[in-house]
Amino acid sequence: MDQIKKRMAALRIEADESAATAEELKAKVKQLEQENLAKEQEITSLSHKNQVLESEVEKLDSGIKDAKKMADDNAATGSQAEGLQRRLQLLEEEAETADANLRETNEKLRQTDVKAGHYERKVQALENARDQWEQKYEEMAKKYADTKKELDDFVAEIGNI
Repeated sequence: MDQIKKRMAALRIEADESAATAEELKAKVKQLEQENLAKEQEITSLSHKNQVLESEVEKLDSGIKDAKKMADDNAATGSQAEGLQRRLQLLEEEAETADANLRETNEKLRQTDVKAGHYERKVQALENARDQWEQKYEEMAKKYADTKKELDDFVAEIGNI
């Protein structure tokens, strides 16, 4: 019986150890389940975060595509603007040249007007001088005719004597 007691005591010790081990394993399982739950929650959180980030990446990719398209459009617009700027500069240069030509033409026209006025005054003075000479000529022609008549009358009178 001693052996049975020893064996029973050994079995009790073994049962207590097994119960303690079972308790430890239950605690470990519970801890692992909690860790697993925490990991699942973390996975869920990370999955959600990943979805948000993927959505953001898609938005950014779309934004990059739009930005590239806008950059290409801007480059085309920029080269078109450069062409228009060059054309504007050429037109401004042409306008400056035309303005200089206009000023030069206006100056020549003013000088021509001054000369025309000068020549008109000369013509007027010459016409006045001509009119005076014609008047003097007519007066002289009348005096000549009167003097010739007097001379003819005098010659006729002398011829009658």
